[in-house]
Amino acid sequence: MAEDQSVEREFTVGGELGLHARPAGRFVSAAGRFESEISVARGDDWVSGRSVLSILSLAAGPGTVLKIRAVGADAETAVSTLGALLESPED
Repeated sequence: MAEDQSVEREFTVGGELGLHARPAGRFVSAAGRFESEISVARGDDWVSGRSVLSILSLAAGPGTVLKIRAVGADAETAVSTLGALLESPED
């Protein structure tokens, strides 16, 4: 079994409307497929990556820089996949 790792990177929110309910739902759904613990931050405000309400509380409009942290065996894949969702221009 692979040893747990911690990965953290910054991503810029894409999309004309930012991280509203629909993309937040997609993010949470994707986060649920990973074994790693997922956290998201705007500045120093860290929230669970598995809660739509927590993600929405970050009020991340277009161009907002968010950090994603994953801790677990699949952390690298989780951060890369979830970061791509954040940066996607789709609303």
